Amino acid sequence: MATGFMLDFERPIVEMEQAIENLKKRSASQSINLDDEITQLTRKLQHARRQVYQNLTPWQRVQMARHPQRPYTLDYIGSLMTDFVELHGDRAFSDDKALIGGFARFEGTRVMVVGHQKGRDTKENLYRNFGSAHPEGYRKAMRLMELASKFRLPILSFVDTPGAYPGIGAEERGQAQAIALNLREMARLKVPVIVTVIGEGGSGGALGIGVGDRVLVLENAYYSVISPEGCAAILWKDRLKAPDAAANLKLTAKDLLKLKLIDEAVPEPIGGAHRDPKKTAMNLKTILLKHLKALEGLSPAELTAGRMEKYRRMGFYTES
Repeated sequence: MATGFMLDFERPIVEMEQAIENLKKRSASQSINLDDEITQLTRKLQHARRQVYQNLTPWQRVQMARHPQRPYTLDYIGSLMTDFVELHGDRAFSDDKALIGGFARFEGTRVMVVGHQKGRDTKENLYRNFGSAHPEGYRKAMRLMELASKFRLPILSFVDTPGAYPGIGAEERGQAQAIALNLREMARLKVPVIVTVIGEGGSGGALGIGVGDRVLVLENAYYSVISPEGCAAILWKDRLKAPDAAANLKLTAKDLLKLKLIDEAVPEPIGGAHRDPKKTAMNLKTILLKHLKALEGLSPAELTAGRMEKYRRMGFYTES
C-alpha cells in the first residue's frame, strides 16, 4: 500500500501484502529461502486484486474517489506541467484556497489550469476547506479562464469536490449566482476547455468549473448531481442507504460514458490512482494530449457552437 489507510474491502489485499513483506524480511534476516512461499502468495495476491478492483460496486468507487492518498490537482500539476505560476484572488472578496489556478506549460504548450484542491491531513483540509469552494473561488476561476481566453490559452480544469461550500457566509456572498455565472460564461469561452474529474464530482460545486469541450472522468472517480449520502437522506431519510443511492445515481465513469454525459474514462492502475500516481498521470497525459490536438484546429466560433450542441444533446427524452 502507498499508505497505512485502507478501505474495508481492501483489508484482505493489505493483509496479503503485509504477509509477503514479512516473508521477505524473514528470508533476508534469517538467510532462509522462502521463494516458493513468496511466489505462491504473490499469485494469490494478484488474483485477489483482480477480483476486488475489477468488480467494484458504485459505492466502493465513491470510497476510492475519496481516498485521502489519491492524487489531487497540485499533484497532477507537479507530474504533468512545468512553469506553474499560481494566481490568487477574485478581486472582490478574498483568495479561496479550495480552488486554485494559474499559468503553466503542458508538453510545451502554454495553458491555464484551474482545479479544486483538498488537503492530506486535518490541518491542510481546514486550510483548503475540504475542497469545497466559496463563491470567491468560482469568481477567481472565472477570472482566470477569461484571462486564458484573452491570451488564447487552452484551459485544463480538474474537478475534485464533494460540493460547493453550503455555509451561510457563502450563500450571503452569492454562491448560486457565482456558479450559474460560470456555467454561462464557460459556455462562451473562445478557447479549448478540457475538464477532468479526478476524484469527487459533486453537484453544482463540480459544474462551476465543469463546462468544457471535453469532459473526462478517472476510472474510480464519480460525477453526480448529489452525494450518495445526500440522496439517501432525501429519498429514504437514512444516510446508511448511501450504497443503494450510489447504485441508482449512475455516477461511475462507466455509467456516465454509457449515458453519453462524458467523453472518455481515464484508466487507473489496479488498486486505484493512489497506488501508482505516476502511472495514472501518464494515462491522463496521453488522453489530454489527444483531445487538445483534436481541438486546437477549431476556430472560436466552432468551439462555442460545439460546446453548446454538446450540452443541448443531454437529457433528451421521448414520450409515447
